[in-house]
Amino acid sequence: MAKRLLPVSPAWCVAAMAGLLATAAAWAAPPAGSAAASDALPSTVPSPASAPAWLRERQTRPNFRAPAATTCADAPVLVEVPDPSGQQRPPRRPLGPPHPVSVFDDARRDAVPAPAPPAPPMPLSPAPRLPGSVGEGGSRHPGERPADVVTPAAVNAGMVDDNADFSAYQAFLQRHAASPVPAWPVAGRQRLQVVDAQGRPVNDAEVTLRAANGARLWARTDAGGQVWIHPGSFDPDDSPGYQVEVRRDGQRARGRLLRGQKPVLQLRLPVQPQPARLDLVFLVDATGSMADEIDKLRASLQDIVRQIDALPSRPQVCLGLVSYRDRGDEYFIRRWDLSHSVAGFQQVLDGVQAGGGGDTPEAMNEALHEAVQHLSWRGSGTTRLLISLADAPPHLDYGRPWHSDSLRAALGKGIKVFSVAASGQDSQGELVQRQLAQHTGGRFIFLTYQDPANPAAGPGSDTVHEVANYSVDQLDALVVRLVREELAQLPAVPAH
Repeated sequence: MAKRLLPVSPAWCVAAMAGLLATAAAWAAPPAGSAAASDALPSTVPSPASAPAWLRERQTRPNFRAPAATTCADAPVLVEVPDPSGQQRPPRRPLGPPHPVSVFDDARRDAVPAPAPPAPPMPLSPAPRLPGSVGEGGSRHPGERPADVVTPAAVNAGMVDDNADFSAYQAFLQRHAASPVPAWPVAGRQRLQVVDAQGRPVNDAEVTLRAANGARLWARTDAGGQVWIHPGSFDPDDSPGYQVEVRRDGQRARGRLLRGQKPVLQLRLPVQPQPARLDLVFLVDATGSMADEIDKLRASLQDIVRQIDALPSRPQVCLGLVSYRDRGDEYFIRRWDLSHSVAGFQQVLDGVQAGGGGDTPEAMNEALHEAVQHLSWRGSGTTRLLISLADAPPHLDYGRPWHSDSLRAALGKGIKVFSVAASGQDSQGELVQRQLAQHTGGRFIFLTYQDPANPAAGPGSDTVHEVANYSVDQLDALVVRLVREELAQLPAVPAH
């Protein structure tokens, strides 16, 4: 017998389909460590509040994969990241054997095929090995500095901690309220700290905040066991409070953070200290105006690593590099994943040359995305530091990924950013660099000169940047000092 069909209106069909899609989306939200968690940009829900759209978004799921690497590569491996616009010129010289091609986490972008194998490159001579440096396999190499190593010219730098002098940072943001780079919401900033049963800081504890409206924040504690919370950056609806959960090594603790709560929220996890592990990544603007800064980094690397390796915590150090230029240049972005070979990393730096550029903005946003999302950062117990060296702001006209996306991911993966403003960095670039450093608990570093308007006058103690109350040191010494201060917060691990 034929069945009688009930009449269904088009409006009912549309409503039913919307309901099904909403239900499917709710079930499909991935956990922070899943592969799908970083595949969708943005991982946020727009809010109707009157503010720039990318700032008024409710974060509801992570846009990153949790760091999970257990070791680093034996040697740096080059990955060429093509310009998705297709404006890239062919390389002028061989790059070595072909490597996998990376594309951004954008499902709308087609994969780019790997280039045909070029002619094999000439063998590289080994980089000089210094006392205390870590070579392939993590071994130490005796010997003194080779006589033919030229001491580089001094590069002076100052540093400010915008979380320590927060009122000055807020005034800086207010002065640039009309900037094309909107200020990241910092009102209502709060601090959360995780300690063990003895009151010692617990580093790299996973932190999750949840609001009743579905807003969520993911973060990891730094070496001092703390993380800065900015409610407006993930919950523009001003929820009155958040459920907090912290986890590490199978242990967890819960608490509640009230918006505007003055005392630091402290939670305890009964975990044991772990041996110090340091993932140190350099994000370098390699356009033509950056030659002096790249030369300084190249010449100072071995000394930097030797001093870090001699720290009391004896950290297991891995090094990574992302260099970038801009559309239409010889290359767009190149990255070398984390490796424990200092000699191999030195060879990579020796091959990085400044060139290209032209207009002021560069591909900083895209390179930052590569560094945060596509390097093999190590997992539990690792201190992750990213040193960004740039003299130009990012392009704001390229679309996503924006630095706000990478900022959220860096916070979730426990990557602390030390931003270094080189000569020529303008106010837009300073605004971006300081936001990255402040939000992740890092520092803003800036080069100083005798005459800030004429860097060719030589190193000095003055700067064009809007900072005060800073001391000056050589750049490489300042980098070592910041790493030392970070690792010094780790509890001592008993000898076995």
